[in-house]
Amino acid sequence: MDKTTQKIRIGMVGGGQGAFIGNVHRIAMRISDGFSLDAACFSSDPQRAASSAEEIGIAAERSYPDYQTMAQVEASRQTGITAVVIVTPNHLHFPIAKCFLEHGIHVICDKPLTMTSAEASALITLSERVGKHLFVTYNYTGYPMIREARERVRRGDLGEIRIVQVEYSQDWLATAIEQSGQKQASWRTDPKQAGAAGCLGDIGVHAFNLAQFVSGMTPVKIAADLHSFVPGRVLDDHAQVFMRYASGARGSLLSSQVAVGKENHLRLQIFGDKGALDWSQEHPNQLSFASLDGATQILSRARHQISQASRDVSLIPAGHPEGYLEAFAVLYREFAKSLASPDFASLNGDAKHSATAAYHDLCFIEACIRSSSQDSTWTQLKISNT
Repeated sequence: MDKTTQKIRIGMVGGGQGAFIGNVHRIAMRISDGFSLDAACFSSDPQRAASSAEEIGIAAERSYPDYQTMAQVEASRQTGITAVVIVTPNHLHFPIAKCFLEHGIHVICDKPLTMTSAEASALITLSERVGKHLFVTYNYTGYPMIREARERVRRGDLGEIRIVQVEYSQDWLATAIEQSGQKQASWRTDPKQAGAAGCLGDIGVHAFNLAQFVSGMTPVKIAADLHSFVPGRVLDDHAQVFMRYASGARGSLLSSQVAVGKENHLRLQIFGDKGALDWSQEHPNQLSFASLDGATQILSRARHQISQASRDVSLIPAGHPEGYLEAFAVLYREFAKSLASPDFASLNGDAKHSATAAYHDLCFIEACIRSSSQDSTWTQLKISNT
């Protein structure tokens, strides 16, 4: 954002003391340099909310005891917030987003957008009716080399896509740490707060979103096996999904939070009849491109052979590592550009379509649950126009 441009006034719901993702969003806002965090409801616990606000630098009169009061008061202020960031457990996303949209405030929501596809569809319809943006932070799409991968697929470097393989594996839930009161594990393994899917809804949905984002394809049929390995755990901690596409391409998705030795292993491979791409978040500044003639290139971020689509979102000069926080900041920079646009109806781009992608992801989760409950039967992935 241009230094002379006034920063967008923003608020936050959730993300107080002890919350990991709230601080990530705040760092991304600062890196993007497009926002001013002016108001918050950091916690449903008034004392924790107040101490979080003081620690972060929010004025006491703009630290709110509940999100309903925050939406009402900020909407009535002459210098109230333009947008709100929602970083609460999943079950609160829908009512909070609905409340702020109804008060004329743009919404930026951590994934998943809602607990169900019906709720996501309702929010998209509401945002269009009131003319306010609804964004979802699928942060892995902000990596420059992911933008490079998508550009190469779009211009036909891979030829006709045959195989899409994506994996997101972790090991932090390999034991029942939720039983010891670990906050992040407790709500993610609770269906009342996380939704009907555990691992699949937490990280598997990131893998599915990334595969869609780069390949440009959505499967028409899936066969899923969701399983919980840890005794007493209600939601899945491991998921394997086969995917079929209308073009005849095949895909597979592996998502696990009990894969010992995997810290945060996100990898995407796409194979066509002319070439293939391979990207891993553990080496995010590089992308492998192999062609049918046997040549394999290791493409590096921000170099001369990289497309303009990738260079446009590269925040740091070549040779300096650019990672998770910068990818988040890329999304916030795109959100700021969208929010600064006076013409909501004609706006296009990844930011505008992030809510639609989130709706697709929820349809995918629901289809996987149906398939797994029927012994991994092949199941149609039906997505209505939204």
